[in-house]
Amino acid sequence: MSEPAASITQTPPPAYDPRLTNEDLAPLRKQTWSSYNIFAFWMSDVHSVGGYVTAGSLFALGLASWQVLFALLAGIVIVQIFCNLVAKPSQVTGVPYPVINRAVFGVLGANIPAIVRGSIAIAWYGVQTYLASQALIIIFLKFWPATAALNEPAFLGLSVLGYICYAILWVAQAAVFWRGMEAIKRFVDWAGPAVYVVMVVLAIYLVSQAGWENISLDLSQGESLGFAESIPVMLSAIALVVSYFSGPMLNFGDFSRYGRSFEAVKRGNFLGLPVNFLFFSILTVITASATVPVFGELITDPIHTVERIDTPFAILLGGLTFVIATVGINIVANFISPAFDFSNVSPQKISWRTGGMIAAVGSVVLTPWNWYSNPDAIHYTLGLLGALIGPLFGILIAGYYICARQRLDVDAMFTMDQSGRYWFSKGYNPNAIWATVAAGVPAIAAAIVPKMLIDLGVTTGGMAWIADYSWFIGCGLGYVAMVALERRSPRIIPAA
Repeated sequence: MSEPAASITQTPPPAYDPRLTNEDLAPLRKQTWSSYNIFAFWMSDVHSVGGYVTAGSLFALGLASWQVLFALLAGIVIVQIFCNLVAKPSQVTGVPYPVINRAVFGVLGANIPAIVRGSIAIAWYGVQTYLASQALIIIFLKFWPATAALNEPAFLGLSVLGYICYAILWVAQAAVFWRGMEAIKRFVDWAGPAVYVVMVVLAIYLVSQAGWENISLDLSQGESLGFAESIPVMLSAIALVVSYFSGPMLNFGDFSRYGRSFEAVKRGNFLGLPVNFLFFSILTVITASATVPVFGELITDPIHTVERIDTPFAILLGGLTFVIATVGINIVANFISPAFDFSNVSPQKISWRTGGMIAAVGSVVLTPWNWYSNPDAIHYTLGLLGALIGPLFGILIAGYYICARQRLDVDAMFTMDQSGRYWFSKGYNPNAIWATVAAGVPAIAAAIVPKMLIDLGVTTGGMAWIADYSWFIGCGLGYVAMVALERRSPRIIPAA
């Protein structure tokens, strides 16, 4: 059996069925994370290259800077509310997401959301590793100009230098992950604040070069919109922010389980989401605004901004910082979660570490650099991923808060006894499965069909806005379907 994922796990009780249990999935013996640890977790999630690019892409929608700022904050408040909802069941029981789902989907049915979530995390892991590798390429080109010859497309759309940088980051992330959760916590506690310092320095430098009087906060790149016209666009921007964080939201139970109390988790969420995100948003707007007078064009990608500063030290510091930032979000959002998910499928054969390495290898096979290279792809990808994640989120919330009334039997999550509370029907809760289908099909259709119709020339895009709300459609339908099915034919019985 593998070593435990963290020193605060415990050896499973003898009564726990080995087909459902290993040291990584068992309830925690100690929960030690403070509010700061949760705060640092969100700092790493927010301050990634993907976060800056996504925030910057909102300017292309035709919104004024204040509207972009409002959309960012409104979206993140929604994220905070949902994160608190998903945090509680795992914090109270001390088990990760795939295990808590056994109380909703059944002890075997929980593998359905686990595999779906794990597959999504593989895609994101590849994307974030690719984005971080672009910062590393800049460092190579600046300090070793001869490597420019290796930076031409070579195989499957990526250059030799691109593969080298991707491999360096792949190995670095695997090394941090392999050391376990305590090592990851220490890395995240340090990485989040480090990125803050560099972003503040970058903003101060650009503003000093431009002169505050030359900075305009009106960064709208699209056609200027009137107030009435801007409202649906702002709503779409809010939905985009929620979709971007939909993965970390669904995954958050994997981290809230370590919280010393639910109150500590909520405080960490408040500091790490609205408070932290407000400062992040202001920095994003100011930094992007300063690129116009300094470089003569709007640059919303921080990697490209650092690249344009013709100072070796700035390129080295900025490049390494964004590499660290992206590695941070990649590990916490896309490495740990599939590790639990795949381990849940076969606990005795797939350890937490093995599950994570399955995700890491799968990320290379997907060649993420081929489908995440332009703003349209960003928006489309977020919509599709949100469509898959939304139903799972809504079903979990309905199952825990409404159907189980927040009363769970932790020991029953680890037994294959057919008389067990969460055995349901052959280990599966048919209500949860049908709710997934009922919510997943419309949500995926909302994300895919409008774009498909536009590509086929059937429509000019009048219905394209639906894709922005695929996460909300899936989440809402999943919640309603689960409650309705459980009321018609109750399967989840609240514990005493």
